[in-house]
Amino acid sequence: MKLIEEPDEFPPCRYRVALTVGDHSPRHLRRIARSYLRLWSMPQLTDVVELVLTEMVTNVYRHVPDRWCTVTLLRTDEGVRIEVYDRSPAAPAHRFADEWDETGRGLALISQLTDKWEVLPEAVGKLTCCELKAD
Repeated sequence: MKLIEEPDEFPPCRYRVALTVGDHSPRHLRRIARSYLRLWSMPQLTDVVELVLTEMVTNVYRHVPDRWCTVTLLRTDEGVRIEVYDRSPAAPAHRFADEWDETGRGLALISQLTDKWEVLPEAVGKLTCCELKAD
């Protein structure tokens, strides 16, 4: 993983990393997200942020040919924003998983657990982002 920017403020309001996603990446990103949520005094979002972040990064691992992406965690006035940028133009597709399917529920989970999520086309690739309110 490569840190793109070193924030000047503490606690920083943003974490951004560029990486080629591997099997271990979701675990490391969950640990980082947990640490930032503690710094931002939003530990109540930890379980949901970890699950959503895992689903978003796993989609890169499974569906983006080069598996490269940037992941950004942003502290907002209302909570947290998660952004995952990758170079694949293909938008994530909703699947309807049967009860016995082991995959295919990620986007449904993201849709149910977040206050807002969207996929924005970029000049090269796309930005998948979601927002969670701290309430």
